[in-house]
Amino acid sequence: MIGADAMIKCLEAEGVKAVFGYPGVAICPFFNSIIDSKIESILVRTEQNAAHAASGLARASHTVGVCTVTSGPGATNLITGIATAFADSIPLVCISGQVNSEQLGSDVFQEADITGAVESFVKYSYLVKNAEDIPRIFKEAFYIANTGRKGPVLIDVPIDIQNTVIKNFEYPEEVNLRTYKPTVKGHSVQIKKVIKQLENARKPVLYVGGGILLSDAQKELLKFAEAHKIPVVSTMMGIGAMPTKHPLYFGMVGNNGKPYANRAVREADVLIMIGARVADRAVNQPELITNDKVLVHIDVDPAEIGKNAGPHIPIVGDAAHILEALNTQEFQCGDTSEWLDTLNGYKTAMEPKRKEHPGFVDPAAFITELSEKLPEDAIYVADVGQNQIWSCGYHIVKNGKFFTSGGMGTMGYSIPAAMGAKYISPEKQVVAVCGDGSFQMSMMELATMKQHGIRSKIIVLKNNYLGMVRQYQHFTYKDNYSVVDLSGSPDLEMIAKAYDMPFKRVHDASQVSEAIDEFLASDSAYLMECLIDPMDLV
Repeated sequence: MIGADAMIKCLEAEGVKAVFGYPGVAICPFFNSIIDSKIESILVRTEQNAAHAASGLARASHTVGVCTVTSGPGATNLITGIATAFADSIPLVCISGQVNSEQLGSDVFQEADITGAVESFVKYSYLVKNAEDIPRIFKEAFYIANTGRKGPVLIDVPIDIQNTVIKNFEYPEEVNLRTYKPTVKGHSVQIKKVIKQLENARKPVLYVGGGILLSDAQKELLKFAEAHKIPVVSTMMGIGAMPTKHPLYFGMVGNNGKPYANRAVREADVLIMIGARVADRAVNQPELITNDKVLVHIDVDPAEIGKNAGPHIPIVGDAAHILEALNTQEFQCGDTSEWLDTLNGYKTAMEPKRKEHPGFVDPAAFITELSEKLPEDAIYVADVGQNQIWSCGYHIVKNGKFFTSGGMGTMGYSIPAAMGAKYISPEKQVVAVCGDGSFQMSMMELATMKQHGIRSKIIVLKNNYLGMVRQYQHFTYKDNYSVVDLSGSPDLEMIAKAYDMPFKRVHDASQVSEAIDEFLASDSAYLMECLIDPMDLV
């Protein structure tokens, strides 16, 4: 057995089903060894999308996604995908080939210090110097990626290490890292303090983020909210933690959130933040969540607690464990009936009104109708731009999942992420929704979908602009538009034809219902283009 064989054995031991990657000489031993494995190697068309596809797989399956690239430009191209996963706490193991160990630091062909380059965007990184260390390193990498605050781990493996004969292969059964002991269970004293505050609360709010989904705590959240009749709001990454139409859910907070969700946060007397950062997109004035209220901040990452806002009751731990602990306590929350009536009144009065755009598809109405027709367990992947904000505001999550790039806001995320999600969940309807700008950042992956028979579906909201930037320039520079015109974009019908993919172009509202039915009924990958008003605003 050589090092490359050992790498494959490690992935098999971790139950890895697929590796998304792009080969090159420095990683060829790995890809030669994987031929004899049941692990499928999926060839993406650019390395960044290997990380995005692995992210989609990880989020859909609650496992660790794996991507593999070669040295130099292969590794550097992967950095944006790694940073995207890091910002949203998605567990990945990213494997990069590297030049011969003896040549490190010599500036040889396709050498890049990738461990140094990604230092700000990984939980941990390894440069393998001894082939005998491969089993230990891989075991640690998967453990680190998928525990505590989840995130990407990089393993950089020189080609000579991949080709070195290993005398004894033994994959460790457990990991014991002296300096890495993530806290999972919340402190019982702190939990009792939360209960005491809730017993006296009249206007409590549960403010939930992506940590609920990462810890698979949706059922515990629903049980707790319903038992005590506490309203729930979410960050962008927390969309899907509660069904959208649940009477206790009041939408997304933040600059592009629902005004009544923001008002609920402002007026709360006890605000319980679970698995969410105090980030500027959701909370642009941190004092609003600390003044005149009790702030409880629950997060598995102690570095997030108190970073941007000081909580009155901090609790370090996993969202599922802490909610489970709260659900086992017998106590009575204060009467919230009047508070819920107030919030429902806000919801009725403050629901944003859409301006009609005759002769075009209304993206909000389109996304709502699409959502209503999607199966209960559908996976909806939103890209970045105006399409993301419309998706956050108008997609209806039932018992499915909602993915997007929240922390980094990476355009081009949706198509490869949907591809990864569909690969691991072939029985589910998986739809990527993007703009014509973000589509062109990842449209090369239509080839990957065709080659590997991945039947995810794509909707392009086309307005011939980089819409979010155009909107910013509209307000900030009084319609003085600069470098946002997408003239020269390809005919998407011809693109679909080139990849043997069904295509539908929707011009206005009269075609929407029938087009969605046809789109969802198809058993194959599908590309739909919706023409929207270029001047529409989120």
